[in-house]
Parts: sequence; C-alpha cells; structure tokens
Amino acid sequence: MQFARKDFTNAELISFYTSMLLPRLIEEKMLLLLRQGKISKWFSGIGQEAIATGAALALPPDEWILPLHRNLGVFTARNMPLRKLFMQWQGSRDGYSKGRERSFHFGSREHHICGMISHLGPQLAVADGIALAHKLRDEHKVSLAFTGDGGTSEGDFHEALNVAAVWDLPVIFLVENNGYGLSTPVSEQYRCGKLSDKAKGYGMEGVQIDGNNILEIIDTIRGVRAYCIREQKPYLIECLTFRMRGHEEASGTKYVPPQLLEAWKAKDPVIRYEEFLLKEQVLTIEDLEKIKEQHLKYIEDELHDHADPTPLMSDTAEELRDIYAPLLLAPTTSQVSQAAETFTVASRQELRFVDAIKDGLMESMKQHGNLVLMGQDIAEYGGAFKITEGFVEQFGKARVRNTPLCESAIIGAALGMSIEGYKTVVEMQFADFVTAGFNQIVNNLAKIHYRWGQNADVVIRMPTGGTVGAGPFHSQSNEAWFMHTPGLKIVYPSSPEDAKGLLMAAINDPNPVMYFEHKALYRSITGQVVGGVYYTPIGKAKLISDGTDISIITYGLGVHWAIEYAALSTQLSIHITDLRTLLPLDYEAIRASVAATGKVLILHEDTLTGGVGAEISAWISEHCFEMLDAPVFRLAALDTPVPFNHNLERNFMPQGRLHDAVLKLLNY
Repeated sequence: MQFARKDFTNAELISFYTSMLLPRLIEEKMLLLLRQGKISKWFSGIGQEAIATGAALALPPDEWILPLHRNLGVFTARNMPLRKLFMQWQGSRDGYSKGRERSFHFGSREHHICGMISHLGPQLAVADGIALAHKLRDEHKVSLAFTGDGGTSEGDFHEALNVAAVWDLPVIFLVENNGYGLSTPVSEQYRCGKLSDKAKGYGMEGVQIDGNNILEIIDTIRGVRAYCIREQKPYLIECLTFRMRGHEEASGTKYVPPQLLEAWKAKDPVIRYEEFLLKEQVLTIEDLEKIKEQHLKYIEDELHDHADPTPLMSDTAEELRDIYAPLLLAPTTSQVSQAAETFTVASRQELRFVDAIKDGLMESMKQHGNLVLMGQDIAEYGGAFKITEGFVEQFGKARVRNTPLCESAIIGAALGMSIEGYKTVVEMQFADFVTAGFNQIVNNLAKIHYRWGQNADVVIRMPTGGTVGAGPFHSQSNEAWFMHTPGLKIVYPSSPEDAKGLLMAAINDPNPVMYFEHKALYRSITGQVVGGVYYTPIGKAKLISDGTDISIITYGLGVHWAIEYAALSTQLSIHITDLRTLLPLDYEAIRASVAATGKVLILHEDTLTGGVGAEISAWISEHCFEMLDAPVFRLAALDTPVPFNHNLERNFMPQGRLHDAVLKLLNY
C-alpha cells in the first residue's frame, strides 16, 4: 500500500488518523457490549474505516452524506456525540430516533446525514434529489451516497445513476466493494471487470481506488467533488476493500477462504496508516499510544452514564402523533372549500374535472416558488392527459421536468428535494405504474418522519380507475394498497371543486399524499370551481345528500353512481357520503352516516377482498353496532383483474349490481 502524502500537512495527517482510529476502537467496544447483551445487533465495518471516515473528511460538513450499515466513520467524523449514538444503538428514547430505529437507520439534519433503509438501493435516488435542489439554487455543493457491491445489482442503482447523468446532477456515488454481498462473492454478482466501468454506460466518469488507503480516498473525493461542482455532473467511485467480520455478527465469516482473510488482514487500513505515519516521522509510537489512550478514555467517559439505560416507556399518543409532520401553514376559513359559498359568483367558473386539476396545479406553482413537477412527458407534451400542457412555457423546464421511465428514482429524488426544502408533485402516467416505485413510497416516504423527524413533502398524482376499456394494466384501482401504510395520506376527489381544493391542500401539506384522480371523470363531468387559492380539508368527508332509508358511503366514481341511482329512485331517501379522503378516514362522518339510516352500503370501484370497504365495515361493526338495523353491505368490483372488453368490464364493475344490493339491504 503506497501512501502519497502530496501537500497534506502534519496536522492534517494526524487528524485523519485520529478520525479513522476512533470508529475502530468504538467498534471493538461495541462487539464486547454485544457479547454482554447490552446492544442487540451490530454491523461491523472493521477493515473498511478508511472509506467512511475519508468520505466525511473530504466533504464540507453542510453537504449531505447518505451512509449504510458499515459507515460509523461518517457519524463520528461529523462529530456526532458518542453517548447519543450509544443511546441510539440501545434503542433509547434519547437516541436519534426515539427508540424507533436500529443501528444506523436514522438521520440527522444537524449533521447532514440521511438515514438509510434496509433496501439499500433507494438511497441513491434520494441523493439525486438533494443534488437537484443544490443545482436549482445554484449552490456549489454535492451529495454523496454509499452503496455496496451487492447494491449495484439493484434496479435502483441503474435508475439513480441514469437520472443523475441525464439531469447533470452533482452526485458522488461511492461503491464499497468488499468482495461479498453477505456471503455471495462478487463472482456471482456481476461480470464486468470493474464496477467503476459501469459509469461509462451512463455517460459519466468513474474510477477504482484503494478503499483501505485513507489518503487516496480523501484526495480522490476532494478532486471528484471539485469536478462535480465545476462540470455539474455525477461521478462513480469504486473503493476496493474487505469486511473482516460477518455481514452482521450472527453471520460469521466461515464462507470466506482463510487465505483471503489473511491477505486482507495485511492490508488493514489503520495499521498500514500507522506504519506510514511512523515512517514519515509524523508521529512516534508513544504518540500513537497516547492518541489511542485518549480515544479509549473518551469512549469510556461517553458510555459510563448510559451502560444501563432506563426502560423506554411507551407513549401511544406520541407514537401516533409522530406519524405525520405538523401542517405549519393551516388553511384559513375563507380558503376552505366548505366555505366556498362566501366567494362571489364572479370568482367561480364552470370547469371540467381535468381542468380543475390543472387549475389547482397552476395556482400551486404560482403560490409555491419551491414547487417542482416531475413525470414522464409532462413538459412540452403536457402529460398523457394534457393536464400540464403550457406549464413548461410559463414555469420553465427546471420546474416542469420530464423524467426517464424510472418511477423509483423519481420518487426517491422527490424525497431528496424535500430534505432540501422543496415541494414536488410526481405524476404517475397511470396509477398502475406506481408498482415500479412502491418501495420508495411505503418504506421511504411514509416512514421517514416517524423514523427521524424528516418530512416528505411529496404529492404523487395517480390517474386511476376503469370504465374506459383500457385493460388490466391501465385501469386498476389500487388505493387500498396504500391505505395500510401509516405515514401516507390518501385523497380521492369526485368533483371539480374538490379536485382543485384537495390537490392544493395536498401540495400545501408537508406529508406524502397519494392523490387519486379518476380518468373517467376527466372530461365527463363539470362543476363550479372557485378561482384562486383555496383548500378542501384533508381528512374531512362531504355529505352529498341527506336521507333516511339507506346510507351509501363511497368515493371517486362511486359518488356519481350513487347520485345517478338516487336520481332514478325517487321513492327512496338515500343518504350519500363522499369520503374524499381515505387516509386518514373521517370517522365522525362515517358514524353520522350510520346513524342517519341504520342501513349502510359501502360502494367502491376497487375489487372486494381487502378493499377500503372492508376496513370501514369492520370499524362500523366495532363502533356503531347498536345503530345498525342490518349488516353492513359492501358492493365492489369482481375479484379479477380489470378486463379489456367493454362488456366484460361492465360486468366487472359494481354499478350494474347496485340496484340489487340496495333492495337486498332495504329488505333485510
């Protein structure tokens, strides 16, 4: 191992050593505490300290790093107090995640560290979003994301690098190639000669370096950082290293040939660097021992008062409260659609559903200068349904961004932009395609505020639903997939007025919102819509019609089915409730609907089993049983994929069975 001193001063060389030695000694202490049962799990980075430490030392402290399991050196080099880190590892309330997360699955805005999730790959796209925010503000900054050799096989790796290259983002992708993905050797993971060669396929530069040489790491990353800022381009760095312990301690290293362990032991980054410092007469053996003693004392002092933490007591109210970030800018009464009658007639106009969505987006773009729209074909083309037509001419391509076909990376980038204070609206061309970004939504967006207090200010537009003969992959109603995920909000308007008001409320909300817009309503219905800024409150249902015979609880296209049926059934007094928001549900409105008639039909377009109706039915049975005069009925689509043929699709939909369901419930 050759250390090139270059123009590093003695003081710098010593600081590099102290920074790299500290995580090594902390790890040795943690392994002891693990055996003593004082921490529950540990992912050891022994043998890889030079990479994490070097990366953190090479960047200014106000540039975001997105580390992984074995990057303790990032946290210590960013001067995070060991006692608080230790409380994090013990699951203490006083750690960085209130006991909600393990080891390094947390972040800290103060230290510009973004917490990982176990899926590894999605963090790369978050770095794209952070870099995009820097680029839009013309800041001379980069973001740096870690991944491993195993992570380079994931689709998220491809998507993140492709987006960074296409958008010319100043991102450093740092690959720790330690030879194994848990126990799978790299020979069974990829066939390219070097992982850094993959950079060429994305039109970016890449380099392979010695991941155990801290001077090479720092010098390379500093140079790459300057390149990324100067050229406004991404860069891939592959660091060759080795993990001297198991993937985590329970795994062991029996799968590693003994001679390979011995070969890498001889390349120990700490020991080799100590030898260099002695050779260069920067430090003496006595100096090395003194630094080690100081570190050990620091470790013991930091841990002394926290070796036996008091048990964490649960606070259910706080747990539930921390699912969502608070709405800092609450809508005023005059901005809420329920008070829309206070507006003058002149301020209203008759709009189609699709035009109301467009108006809501337009007003939000004017209201929020930090709002960026992203999606496939949304710029010059105006989107698949022409909702953003004309936006790029008014707001420019920086804020109205065409994306490659990579839903996961774009949603991840939206989260990264939120970390840097931007709002985003991501358009799924069809709601069906959200499956390609599912992990980012349910594991990254939804959980991040609960995990470490970082909000995800992201709205995902979901053109949804059938009745238009589009077949199984362009017609699905998939709102129930997300209703089971704490941390998301789900809105589903049925009228032009609410289409605009709920969209503006969703964009104003600092939490991730799934905004479902039914394609069949786009150009088939019109309604009075107030001009300017107003909000339809998220979490509040709407009474469509009062009634005494039967209650229909529904949303989306189901509202229009119910209205049409009621208009044809003048002999019946039908109580219709439009939920509008599916998460969180308006339980007061649901209770009022039950109380109005005692007979409830829950109607939705989605398939029956496990649908929204099942949850509402269960809640009514548990909380409103004494009000019921009959079982809660559900009417939904058949439990099949959505068929293409119009006759088959008509049979699939519940509308044709609505009359029979109403009669059955009335006659119960």
